[in-house]
Amino acid sequence: MELEALSLAYPPLIVFAAAVLVLVLPRIAGFTVGALSLAAVLAISLVAPEGQHLAGTFLGFEVVPYYVDDFSRMVGLGLGFLGICSVVYAYSSEASETVVALALVYVASSIGAAFAGDWLVLLFMWELMAVTSTLVVWHYGGEAVRAGFRYALFHGTGGVLVMMAIAAHYVQTGTFVYTEAGIADGIPALLAVLGMGVNVAFIGFHTWLPDTYPRPHIAASVFLSVYTTKTSAFVLYRAFPVDAGSELGIYIAYMGGLMAVYGATFALLQHDMRALLSYHIQAQLGYIVAGIGMATLGSDLAAAGAMSHLFNNVLFKSLLFMAVGVVIYRTGEEDLYKLGGLWREMPLTAIGFGLGALSITAIPGFNGYVSKGMLFDAADPHYYGQPEYQALYWLLWIGAIGTLLSFIKLGYYVFFHGESDYEVADAKPGQTVAMLGLGGACLLFGVWWQGLADLAPTIHGADFAFSYYGGESHLHPYSPGHLQTAGILTGVAAVTFVVVRKPLSKLDLGDPAMVVYPATYYGSRWTMVAVTETYAAVDAAVVGAVKRCYWAGNNPVLAVDAAARRLPLVDVDERQPTDGGRPSTIHLRASIGTSVLLLTLVLTVILWLLVV
Repeated sequence: MELEALSLAYPPLIVFAAAVLVLVLPRIAGFTVGALSLAAVLAISLVAPEGQHLAGTFLGFEVVPYYVDDFSRMVGLGLGFLGICSVVYAYSSEASETVVALALVYVASSIGAAFAGDWLVLLFMWELMAVTSTLVVWHYGGEAVRAGFRYALFHGTGGVLVMMAIAAHYVQTGTFVYTEAGIADGIPALLAVLGMGVNVAFIGFHTWLPDTYPRPHIAASVFLSVYTTKTSAFVLYRAFPVDAGSELGIYIAYMGGLMAVYGATFALLQHDMRALLSYHIQAQLGYIVAGIGMATLGSDLAAAGAMSHLFNNVLFKSLLFMAVGVVIYRTGEEDLYKLGGLWREMPLTAIGFGLGALSITAIPGFNGYVSKGMLFDAADPHYYGQPEYQALYWLLWIGAIGTLLSFIKLGYYVFFHGESDYEVADAKPGQTVAMLGLGGACLLFGVWWQGLADLAPTIHGADFAFSYYGGESHLHPYSPGHLQTAGILTGVAAVTFVVVRKPLSKLDLGDPAMVVYPATYYGSRWTMVAVTETYAAVDAAVVGAVKRCYWAGNNPVLAVDAAARRLPLVDVDERQPTDGGRPSTIHLRASIGTSVLLLTLVLTVILWLLVV
């Protein structure tokens, strides 16, 4: 009976109800309800029975709003735990009830997308996620409003592509329900990878990320840093699941490798702390996307690595946004080069940042080391990678070095470089609890890596399964070979930072992809001008022609005279108009509505006659 009750407890609905209560209850009570709703999502994700729940029909189509398997369970656990910490952080960071209510609706739509069992429900949640995340950005006002418009345009375009992919998929398969084959091959797969590529920040589609996430309230940035991108990466996996064999798999994998390098490179060039972290969302998504591409071509290890890294990214990326948010909250400064020496003023924040930085850079003992190691092994042709992954493997290596460089730079200039010019308090209690909670989870799954392996789908019972302590496996994450690789990466990054630190601080190069904004603006402006001027010219020509025809009908003799005067060798006597020159007038005896109705009826009869 308890399991049946859990199968009816729809997680998104619980969070949505909490969002409404946040608006009507006293502040502390509302935020408590919000945190508890996400605790319920965490519990349900842990124990809900596998399979389809709440299945039925909608407008004659079969739908599965609530589907539980190892993949959705893992994502639900990560999103639920992060949600609890994010609400606590928001309360302590003085976020308004309105922004938290909007954020909870956004979270509910994200969780709904993760637990969807068919493409129709997924599409609804996908669009709701785009709308609510835009409102979260807009609520802050100022520069966030314009950034929110650009954000909405990107996600609206991506949503249309996804909708077209789903429609084409239904035409080919006759069902919206998920299958083991994922999205249908051909046009549906191509449209899906383009539409989902917007949300997972494919190169060229990524500019909304660093443009938007640095602008809203620091608590809003924490929510935004995870739910759209990680949920979308999971949906990309649903479209291209393990062993699907999609022809696009190799291109998806290499796009992921390029994202890892591109994101890390432009993160290194940032002065704005949240912009730096935003580029690293793209970089870490690159590892996940690379894993999905390899997984769809048949690598169970890549699928486990992609989902594990997605889960870990939920933890350490939000932690880093929290730590940087506390620095901004206390100092009011966004530029990392204008800070320094803050570890003495803000030791707890420095610890929180350190835990997140050690995790994202894959230092042994932290969760990122385990999941990133899976992806390295899946790509390495000397382990379980295919020969065509050799270049991908090196791209992932370069991205890892760039990640280490970025976070050495960020930590050095914010917390350790020179003396602090600020006398500020450390993180507030709620901020500290949220940061250390996430940091503790990062450390837990790095030390107790078996727990992460148990959560990872596709890894159980496989020949290459991670062995537990005492077992034998060359894929043990703390084997000498893996530790040596981590040591080489760390050493190369540390030495490189010493060499490039000074010239790097003088660089201020923009992202070339940002040309999309002025190009889109001027392109749209001139397109609008061209369309409106063309319409005005056509309108003037049509109106002029109608007026001339009407005049000719009322003054046929004068019309013949006027036409004859234009002919050579013809003489026409001047005539006086019989009406004394008074212009003709038209008297309408029917209202506009009646005229439109009559015109519609006439056109309907004509179309009916043509069809029959």
